[in-house]
Amino acid sequence: MSLSPYISKAETLIEALPYIQSFRNAIVVVKFGGSAMESQEQMTSILVDVAFMWTCGMKPVVVHGGGKAISKALDRAGIPTQFVQGLRVTDDASIKVVEQVIKHETNASVVKILKEHGAEAESLFGENIFYVRRRTGKDPNTGETIDWGFVGEPVACDTGPIYEMLQRGVVPVICPLGRDDDGKLYNINADNAAAALAKALKAKKLAFVSDVPGLLRDPKDPATLIQTLRISEAPALVREGVVGGGMLPKVQSCIEAINAGVGKVHMVDGRMAHSLLLEIFTKTGVGTEIIG
Repeated sequence: MSLSPYISKAETLIEALPYIQSFRNAIVVVKFGGSAMESQEQMTSILVDVAFMWTCGMKPVVVHGGGKAISKALDRAGIPTQFVQGLRVTDDASIKVVEQVIKHETNASVVKILKEHGAEAESLFGENIFYVRRRTGKDPNTGETIDWGFVGEPVACDTGPIYEMLQRGVVPVICPLGRDDDGKLYNINADNAAAALAKALKAKKLAFVSDVPGLLRDPKDPATLIQTLRISEAPALVREGVVGGGMLPKVQSCIEAINAGVGKVHMVDGRMAHSLLLEIFTKTGVGTEIIG
C-alpha cells in the first residue's frame, strides 16, 4: 500500500502548524456574502473553515450579508428594489423586510450550520453593537446630495457583547444592522460593518470572502491575481484603474482597517472549497493579502 497520500496529508498539517500556533487566541473577523451565500454548499464550506479555526483556538467573529435573500423577499412583498452607487435605497417598508430576513432567516441559518459542524455559535444582532449616522453622498454628475434612506454608516461599535461571547468560547454571528442616536434601525453595508468591527477589535486578521478570486490586475484573467498588496501601492492601482468599481470601497475599507491596527486583510473566493483555510494556513495562499 502506498503511503504517499497519507504523507501528503501529514505535510499539509505540518505546514499549517506555525500558523495555528501564531493565530491561537487571535481575533479574526470573517465577512461573507454575495453569491457565496446563495449556494448551500459554498456557504457550508466557508462555515466549516470557520469551525476549524474555532477548533484550533482562534477567535473568529462572523459578519454576514444577505442582499440577494433580501431582494427576493422585497420582490415577494411587492416592494421595488433600487440601488444607487451599489447601495440599496431603504425606506420604511424595506427596513422591516431587511430586519426580518437578515436576522431571522440568514443569521439563524449561519448559526445553525456552525453548530452542526461543532462550533459554539450565537446570534448577535448588529443594532446592539453598531451606532450609525444616516449615510449620504454626492452624485458625481449633478453634485446633488444622495440620501439612501435607512442606510447607516458605522461611527462607533460597542465591543463589550463581542468580548463577552469570545470569553465564553462562542463565535459571534453578526448581522449588519445599527441604530442612530434616536434609536432608529438602519441597514449597513456588510463590508463597512466588518471593517468597522475589525478596527474596533484590533483584529489580527480581517477576511472578505466573496465571489471574486481576490484583486486582479486584469479582471478577466485570474492568472493576474495580486497575492500581496502593500497599502502604499494602492493609490497607483487606483490611478491605473486596476482598483475601481465595487472593489474600490472594499480596498479603501481594507486600508482604513490596517491603519487602525488590524494586522492583515485577506480577500478570498468563497466559490473555491475551503479557500479561507488555504489563505490563512498555507505559505502561498489563494487570494490577496493586504498589508501595511
